[in-house]
Amino acid sequence: MASPESDLFPNPASGATPASTAPVASGEPATSAYASAPLAARMRPRTLDEFVGQSHLLARGLLLRRAIEADRIQSLIFFGPPGTGKTSLAHIIAAQTRSKFERLSGVESNVADMRRVLSAAANRLLNTGRPTLLFIDEIHRFNKSQQDILLPDVESGVIRLIGATTHTPFFFVNSPLVSRSQVFELQPIGEADILALLQRAVTDVDRGLGHLKMRVDADALAHLARVCDGDARKALNSLEIAALTTEPGPDGILHLNLTVAQECIQKKAVVYDGDGDAHYDTISAFIKSMRGSDPDATLYWLAKMIHAGEDPRFIARRIVIQAAEDVGLADPMALVLARAAAEAAEFIGWPEARIPIAEAALYIATAPKSNSVITAIDAALADVQSGRTQPVPVALRDGNYAGAARRGHGVGYKYSHDFEGHFTPQEYLTERRRYYEPGDLGVEKKIKERVERWRAEMEKAAKPIPPSPGGDTPS
Repeated sequence: MASPESDLFPNPASGATPASTAPVASGEPATSAYASAPLAARMRPRTLDEFVGQSHLLARGLLLRRAIEADRIQSLIFFGPPGTGKTSLAHIIAAQTRSKFERLSGVESNVADMRRVLSAAANRLLNTGRPTLLFIDEIHRFNKSQQDILLPDVESGVIRLIGATTHTPFFFVNSPLVSRSQVFELQPIGEADILALLQRAVTDVDRGLGHLKMRVDADALAHLARVCDGDARKALNSLEIAALTTEPGPDGILHLNLTVAQECIQKKAVVYDGDGDAHYDTISAFIKSMRGSDPDATLYWLAKMIHAGEDPRFIARRIVIQAAEDVGLADPMALVLARAAAEAAEFIGWPEARIPIAEAALYIATAPKSNSVITAIDAALADVQSGRTQPVPVALRDGNYAGAARRGHGVGYKYSHDFEGHFTPQEYLTERRRYYEPGDLGVEKKIKERVERWRAEMEKAAKPIPPSPGGDTPS
């Protein structure tokens, strides 16, 4: 007996309600027009009302929806993860526009294809007054020269451009093209929206799987909607594989349960493009989680990168940097452990490298934090780069060569180890500066006590600094 959580979604032709557990009677598909196309292609939305997700762009009254409905589209760039509806939205715009629809692919099309389409568009506009809507899938695949070819016709209005990309266009599409386009970001589709799309595919006789003798458990659809990572195409493809590979039972009914759904979607595919937004967003989240002292978030983002097959050396390098930048002298062992983890990862590789890398990441996430090191060195660098370079004090100059003594180099230098506490006040800069401000956490708290004591003694012993001997000028 099915549990309440395993309600079935039968073919509506049977007259059963969605909660029914009765087998579904089959009808014949009303049309075979989509028979050879994948389910994801057959279920592509035909109107804005059928479009699932992206309510932040397509809710009634919003700019993009108004422009589409009024056929006032100029040049657009859609970007977002795979399976979020970029191509589907372009097809909907094409169906509602009075423009001639042309399509190019950043993967397959070349310059000759582009010039052919643009020439035809110019002739069409000149002879008939009808503009051309040019949809370019994977527009980021075009190189700079190819993208530049589009500029004159986009600017003059010969074509209405719709570009689709999984990469942030501000980095991967030429700036002049971006500046002439409205850019819209599509988000991963929510679980509830994908579940509704799957239910529609199960019950749709014409385009979906509704013509099959099939019953689908609700928890099976919920699993597909949950683990597809907001990718509607992946969810639909998995549903279709389940329907096409499951043997009918003795009653002739295909039963798609949770086990079948898990087998068909297999390993959860995270959105992680090695050179795209997801890559940089994930490593950014990992770094900020370590800095923010959240060990659980640190492990989650680390696990995502490991699962996606990230290079362990890339992760290890970031951990070494964080050890120095965000822990620093609050716990100097962080850098030692991070370096050891990097060497271990280089030596053993995946999957075992996950252990020392996780150890180092957790150490940094749970260590006391201080950014005094990077703040200090950057302040000193800024001073050197922008100000007049200070000469080396005479007492600190190299006195280990013939003639140094005549120039006064090294004269008056005090060897620290000759004094109590291995410290004595003396001038180490010709103009006093303060760059390093120790923190109050961990080991650095003790460092702060020493530094403040030494600085107080130096201030007490401070005296005017004599000018450099003749002939020695600042570099």
